[in-house]
Amino acid sequence: MLNLEFAQLSDPGKSRDHNEDFLGSAEPETAEQVRSHGWLFALADGVGGHEDGEVASRAAIGHLIAGFRRAPASEAPRTLLSRLIQAANVHVYDTARKARPGGSSMATTVVACVLRHDRATVAHVGDSRGYLIRNHESTLLTRDHTVANEQVRLGILSEQEAAGSPNRHLLARSVGQDLFVNVDVVEHQILPGDVLALCCDGLYNSVKGPEIAAVAGQGGDLNAAAQKLVALANDLDGSDNISVLLVRIRDVERVGMYRGRPYQLR
Repeated sequence: MLNLEFAQLSDPGKSRDHNEDFLGSAEPETAEQVRSHGWLFALADGVGGHEDGEVASRAAIGHLIAGFRRAPASEAPRTLLSRLIQAANVHVYDTARKARPGGSSMATTVVACVLRHDRATVAHVGDSRGYLIRNHESTLLTRDHTVANEQVRLGILSEQEAAGSPNRHLLARSVGQDLFVNVDVVEHQILPGDVLALCCDGLYNSVKGPEIAAVAGQGGDLNAAAQKLVALANDLDGSDNISVLLVRIRDVERVGMYRGRPYQLR
């Protein structure tokens, strides 16, 4: 059966007196729910100013977790995450307009992961990231939805030009910005010993993927690893909120699929 441990930490950084990031998780309560639902982990980085950003990130994560707990048993994670993030998008959009009928810039990034059987399904909107750490190496599972990154994808800018672009931090899409949002979803097999790291740009702009792997992939205490990563980001910069969520896989349940239904592999 899938078995894991996790740790999470969020810090306002050295330059800000408020924190627009928010993290959350939904854990199965029974062995049956481990198989039918699994775990949900999610991180959001709010945008739109002090109050708006904080409200948006909390609203998105809260809506995701509530929807996950109400989800039908064995709904495919890819379908589930797309549906939940679309619902969270509408919720944040409506919350913004109720709070400020004249218009609001309230929005948030979201990166979320469902872990079930031997699969990690990662969905995201915006530039918060998900990494898979295996054998002390990190693999980026997400693609930053920034204007500069979209220009690279379209061949308008080179990677080098994008790194110095004034649009490198400008989001091309976010949760709550419009009534509909395009969600990217990927699925990866997980193995015992793997670590999944969800983080905001306040961490990865300072602490790069190999450094995250060096700290989180050593097999030690995950809470200590999260604290070390936040401390590193503060030492190197600290101008933004810093959040990280680490999940270590202890064991998995190998499954195959037949007509959309999982079956256990021996």
